[in-house]
Amino acid sequence: MNRYRTTFFADCPNNGIRIQYHLEIVTGQLIKVEDILAATAAITRGYHEEIADQLLQSLGGAQTLTATHHGVEIETTRPALQAIVKPSEVSR
Repeated sequence: MNRYRTTFFADCPNNGIRIQYHLEIVTGQLIKVEDILAATAAITRGYHEEIADQLLQSLGGAQTLTATHHGVEIETTRPALQAIVKPSEVSR
């Protein structure tokens, strides 16, 4: 199991205040550090939960995103996405 942790910043969409986020990804897969850095650098503003959804789509794994927004701590967890198997790919 691999555990990746990083910190990044994004602006609050309501008032532009810079928020520091802490991301943790747990996965059995390899995620390139460069991919994590690129995905977090691409986020410049957004609501906490929307950022969590975006990171899950781009990086996968089981994720926890935490940040303090104007004195309120928010922790959002996202379970690992399950691979979608098309009926044509299922062996009979």
